[in-house]
Amino acid sequence: MIKWGIIGCGKIAGKFAEDFHKVEGCELYGVASRSIDKAIRFAKVNKAHKAFGSYEELAADENIDVVYIATPHPYHKDNTILCLENKKHVLCEKPFAMNAGEVNEMVNAAKANDRFLMEAIWTQFFPYMKKLKEIISNGEIGDIKMIEADFGFHAKFDASSRLFDPDLGGGALLDIGIYPLFLCHTLLGKPDEISSHATIGKTGVDESTTMNLKWRSGAMASLNCTILADTKTVAKIYGPDKYIEINSRWHESKSMSINDKNGQLEVFTFDDDYRGYAYEIMEVNRCISHKNRESDRLSLDFSRKLIESMDIIRSQIKLTYSSDH
Repeated sequence: MIKWGIIGCGKIAGKFAEDFHKVEGCELYGVASRSIDKAIRFAKVNKAHKAFGSYEELAADENIDVVYIATPHPYHKDNTILCLENKKHVLCEKPFAMNAGEVNEMVNAAKANDRFLMEAIWTQFFPYMKKLKEIISNGEIGDIKMIEADFGFHAKFDASSRLFDPDLGGGALLDIGIYPLFLCHTLLGKPDEISSHATIGKTGVDESTTMNLKWRSGAMASLNCTILADTKTVAKIYGPDKYIEINSRWHESKSMSINDKNGQLEVFTFDDDYRGYAYEIMEVNRCISHKNRESDRLSLDFSRKLIESMDIIRSQIKLTYSSDH
């Protein structure tokens, strides 16, 4: 029985915990918040054995094997290293950290403490992703020529909210732009050229960002993210004569199709009763059970290259955070 802890008792942690109890072989032992009252409420609702009023207390508890980090982006590095240095395995919510320098510190801490570490990009573990990779590797659509992917929703402006506050790592790129970029990295690797543009809002974060990518193979990608508008949030991967469409919202989709210019050729559906977090929980449990220190399905090198691309994009759109200095 693998015993888990959760640091950060916000909205995403609640969704994660809902899926957690559908996974066999693990127990939600403890949850931690800076507010003990919040931790107690969260523990009661989500059936955790213990509530902690500080992250340090949870990290020090010898009963916990692995910790899910669900705090705002700027705290990922410190929270992760705290747990690693207390000999805990870590699953850290995306983005892994604020920049490549922080990610390198986290990876070094994992190696120094001989502990498992993985970025929580849940999309990688959805059933449709496995099928998508099979279709592409089997050559069913030919070589990838173009990828189009977007992710957008209309967030009500609130300067103090996580999405708009630069001190909380606000902006579209880090929160949702990472998904289209992740898709390109997982299918084609790190791009050789990146060109980006953004609308920077009055709080100093990117509210809309567009990214154009190119690889030496000649493949290209057109990606968009925004917190100003509800977009279709679909992804299309084009070969010479056929393309794959991943249906909305594509980063957590349960259906996709192979198409040509005349319409759908084949449709794939994936039914389950998970939100989707269960799949990454299963992967972490598998890795820990096998004493692996990283996942071969989402490696630390993959996460490092992903954040390096995001650093390039931030440089191009002149988006900076206090953690950069």
